[in-house]
Amino acid sequence: MKTLGLSPELYNYMLSCCPEEHRALADLRAETAKQPYALMQIPLEQGSLLGVLAQLTNAKRYLEVGVFTGYSSLAMALAMPNDGRIVACDVSEEYTNIARKYWERAGVAYKVDLRLGPALKTLDAMLAKGEAGTFDMAFIDADKVNQDVYYERCLQLVRRGGLVLIDNAFFHGAVLDPQDEDVKAIDALNKKVSRDSRVRMCTASVADGLIMAVKH
Repeated sequence: MKTLGLSPELYNYMLSCCPEEHRALADLRAETAKQPYALMQIPLEQGSLLGVLAQLTNAKRYLEVGVFTGYSSLAMALAMPNDGRIVACDVSEEYTNIARKYWERAGVAYKVDLRLGPALKTLDAMLAKGEAGTFDMAFIDADKVNQDVYYERCLQLVRRGGLVLIDNAFFHGAVLDPQDEDVKAIDALNKKVSRDSRVRMCTASVADGLIMAVKH
């Protein structure tokens, strides 16, 4: 997985200008590359962007929908202050066990509250407990047919001025001609967020396309 549209030469040049990757992130990326769904992992440059956004927003509460092997949550945990906390939602114990290992190795496991189970139930439970408006950032990178639902819940859970990020806005270019349900759902959400008066948004062409929406 890498940023779409860049030639191999330009992509390698970009990586050469990135800061050195934390050892735990590099090792996690290497281990994830051996997994059958390795393409689900965000690339180095997107992890770097998440870390920069964490510092720009002074994020202390971060919500992640879709953890996989934990690269994005690890990148965020490393960038957040010692009192930063992450709520990480996923359904796979197998893949999140890999994530746990690297959170521990990097010394940031204390920042991460992993909640296994359907993300919608987790998000609704948080709203029911009065946690609306308490998160600084949210990152959605889970099953695509439910992204709209996750977006609506995350928009409630982040504060005003908070940031909601949605991955795979391009879905490897398939949004140009949506055919299956996943791609149709992505296309519909891309267009919805672009017209959503509740946010100021842009779509960044990093990795597989990243929607960035700031809540008014």
